[in-house]
Amino acid sequence: MTTQPEVRTRIAPSPTGDPHIGTAYQLLFNYAFARSCGGKVLLRIEDTDQARSTAEFERAILESLRWVGIPWDEGPDVGGPAGPYRQSERTELYREHSRILLEKGHAYRCFCTPERLAGLRGAVPSASTAYDKHCANLPEAEAREKLAQGLPFVVRMRVPSEGNCVFHDMLRGDIVVPWKEVDDQVLLKTDGYPTYHLANVVDDHLMGITHVMRGEEWISSGPKHLLLYEYFGWEKPEFCHLPLLRNPDKSKLSKRKNPTSIRYYRDAGILPEALVNYLGLMGYTLPDGREMFTPEEMVESFDVRRISLGGPVFDLHKLHWLNGRYLREKLSPADLLGRMKEWKLNDEMWGRVLPLVQKRIEKLSDIVPMAAFFFADQVCYEPSALIPAKMKVPQQNLPPDPEASPEPGVMVARLFRIALWEFEKMRVWDGDSLQFCIARIAEKEGLKLRDAVLPFFVAMTGSPASTPLFESMAILGSDLVRRRLHHALDALAQAGFALSGKKMKTLEEHYKREYLRLET
Repeated sequence: MTTQPEVRTRIAPSPTGDPHIGTAYQLLFNYAFARSCGGKVLLRIEDTDQARSTAEFERAILESLRWVGIPWDEGPDVGGPAGPYRQSERTELYREHSRILLEKGHAYRCFCTPERLAGLRGAVPSASTAYDKHCANLPEAEAREKLAQGLPFVVRMRVPSEGNCVFHDMLRGDIVVPWKEVDDQVLLKTDGYPTYHLANVVDDHLMGITHVMRGEEWISSGPKHLLLYEYFGWEKPEFCHLPLLRNPDKSKLSKRKNPTSIRYYRDAGILPEALVNYLGLMGYTLPDGREMFTPEEMVESFDVRRISLGGPVFDLHKLHWLNGRYLREKLSPADLLGRMKEWKLNDEMWGRVLPLVQKRIEKLSDIVPMAAFFFADQVCYEPSALIPAKMKVPQQNLPPDPEASPEPGVMVARLFRIALWEFEKMRVWDGDSLQFCIARIAEKEGLKLRDAVLPFFVAMTGSPASTPLFESMAILGSDLVRRRLHHALDALAQAGFALSGKKMKTLEEHYKREYLRLET
């Protein structure tokens, strides 16, 4: 009698940005499936992108997922027999497996320069593959000569040119992809670090992953991964590509249209159990159809066949409704008080807020209304309040667009959009860094700092006069700040000051030229 292997699933977030709500969604479904089979869930940090990965983002991911409350069995924080669980600590494994593929002839060194590749992509913009296999049959003597010269190279996987790749998905059945549509994937970069594809397959095999449950955006990578399993002679796992969370317009969930950071939902006052419940509803229904359930109740009835492929829409109004039910139906007044203290009504938060309001109050009763915006999801104002009455827009700094308007409202929308791009790059979030950032924007846009700052005051606090702006933004945190800027952009758009179409494209070009040129 053969013994079935233990079911092992994994999530593998990359610490290159804010902890994404989609990571919690995938953790829930991996957890429900693994536990329903008596198996385990692993958490692996995929930090091979050395330019963008940071320890701060890793800490944010782990803290956010702990707050969500779905446990994992192995990971960088809890250990386990398959570690290390950070890919940056496993680089020699990937290089060794790259050497194996080279020796077997399943991969080759590619010496093509970035300029040649850029030219190739420009020459065939509609081609299904970006690489023309130029180095695939490079004579060995020529390759050795290039190596001796110290020329940089990447390692590419050999992909068949004819036939089809057929692989089975637990939700979608057999998927057929013509090999001619699959690129000769880069496996090892010039810096010696692996790409996602090589590291993913090597780690999944060595960590004993039996079922890969991930987002449907990775379906196109299935042939590359299956080919690597074949080349190494390894047994492949089962694949299950979960439906993507979507915006109300059915587009992929994005921060431009919906908050995507887990920390935003925590700071906005969403209960973790309500958020997890809602993520479960995004792709699963219990047999009895009830809408309120715990992860454990999901485990009890879990059946992959009950996962919906309908493209779940992440509706904030529905989440707020469900969260309200939890607040009213699941918590006693004493429990509610405890949750409020855990959330923000605690010594730590007030210790940061009170020094900012203390200089502006005359009565204790002034504190709560003055500090209310620190505890709000959004603040209220008329769109016109975002636009300084005497704002002077420098004509020379307007984009070279005949449709561009010199109206201050357009300039304010430009400021907010540029600030959102700049905030994405910030690694230190404090008052000094924020002041430097906004002052830099004002200077580059040819504005007086006062005119540039006032719109941010209103967007953040709901008032043109409040507590010190930059210190207040530091306390609010990057997630709420970005949320309020998106809200302000929506308000400006409704007032007729939208950045769309040609204006947005021109602004992006202006930003790349004026803000990114020196950095790159």
